[in-house]
Amino acid sequence: MESPRPKLCPRCGEPRILAPECPRCGVLYAKAEARAAQLATRSAPSAPALEEEPQALAAFPLSEPERPPHLPPESSAWGGELEEARLELRLRQFALPVALVVAWLLVKSPLWGRLLRIFLSMWIHELGHAVTAWFCGFPSIPGPWVTRTGEVRSTFVFLVLAVLLGGLAFRGYLLRSRLLMIAGATGLVLQFVGTVVLAPSKARMLITFGGDGGCLVLGSLLMTTLYAPRDSALRRGWLHWGYLTIGAAAFMDAFEEWWAARTDFERIPFGEMEGVGLSDPSKLVDVYHWGELELIHRYNGLGLACLAALAVVYGVGLYRARAELRALEQPPGA
Repeated sequence: MESPRPKLCPRCGEPRILAPECPRCGVLYAKAEARAAQLATRSAPSAPALEEEPQALAAFPLSEPERPPHLPPESSAWGGELEEARLELRLRQFALPVALVVAWLLVKSPLWGRLLRIFLSMWIHELGHAVTAWFCGFPSIPGPWVTRTGEVRSTFVFLVLAVLLGGLAFRGYLLRSRLLMIAGATGLVLQFVGTVVLAPSKARMLITFGGDGGCLVLGSLLMTTLYAPRDSALRRGWLHWGYLTIGAAAFMDAFEEWWAARTDFERIPFGEMEGVGLSDPSKLVDVYHWGELELIHRYNGLGLACLAALAVVYGVGLYRARAELRALEQPPGA
């Protein structure tokens, strides 16, 4: 008795896995099946029509645009796929550089820079404090202009974060996604270092650094959602445009300030906020005894590392978009 043939992805022909989306092309199986069924119903004429008007049907075929012979038969709506591939290439060419340049110009304006900080980057700054605290095992709740962090480490916070990161790695295994598996494993390593290796005093110092540091790192991560598969949850609707805008604003708000501080020490936001206490740079210098140059170099080093990572993601995303477009336009080796 022959074993049943494995089900294939309706879009790319990859064998299905125990997950709602394809590990190769990222399409949702249910969505691809509904689309294929709709196209089949629309393109297939009824039996009476074939019997009564065969010549008319031959003169006016209802088929989709001619598909290149190298594409698998499971791929549907080649014309639509071609337009989507061209749009994706343009998106990956211009969206990230334009967002960074526009954000840089806006944060240099006193009015627009203040508005971006109030409505966008401030929230990422406080979230940076909180995320750093979670990775160091401390309970933390971000809020407007201040993040409340516990004085002692919490086993509950440690376990919840470990389960979430382990679940991310397991989901990557189910989807055969190396990126998700690496992200989950890297998170677990960072959690181990922050919770087990770092002493509480060092952890609190890192949490203080994690404000503007979070703007740089989390802002970069938000911008990379632009390169998620087109049918993934991160790219549905207009979510990726929101992530790109918030990420670029948060990144540039912090990076422009610390980049300018290389030649103008007055740009360092020393001082004290009412109801909050010392600002992060003042705390790092006065409490943890960092030097001003050390402070500037560390923030700028982190920002440049994030820009380098974004450049790599940009190059890889552009290469893949061009390769996908070439595969749709002509057979390999043609």
